[in-house]
Amino acid sequence: MSSAVADIKATNDSGPAFWKAVGIPARGPALHEALQQGIPYATYGKLASAAGLDRKELAKYVVIPMATLQRRAKLGRFKVDESDKLYRFAEVLNAATNLFEGDRDQARQWLLSPVQGLGGACPAEMIATSAGTDAVLDLIGRLEHGVFA
Repeated sequence: MSSAVADIKATNDSGPAFWKAVGIPARGPALHEALQQGIPYATYGKLASAAGLDRKELAKYVVIPMATLQRRAKLGRFKVDESDKLYRFAEVLNAATNLFEGDRDQARQWLLSPVQGLGGACPAEMIATSAGTDAVLDLIGRLEHGVFA
């Protein structure tokens, strides 16, 4: 078990502990600054571990080519647009984990499966765009409040 996953599970909390474990500020000016500076490359591995994905799978969902990942590993940071994609993935992972009351495996399964409320699309495949991310987060909010239509 990676230290990111262990940190999240140790607190049994997917709120502040989640964001600290993956190395991304949750909100506000600190998040804006982190995205502008570029999220550190080390965050990518923490996020993949927290999601229960290998690095290649995560690259597919955040639409960052493997060659780009190799360049970012050497550089040590992601560019602004790539950082934003990683943040969106983290935001949806956190929300899905909350939806399933902290059950990361169930959240992962939901993220990778076709969902009727998204027209049969897999939530993880929609994260590549802000509009898709908004649709997934909206659906999660409706499911949390028992609004299925």
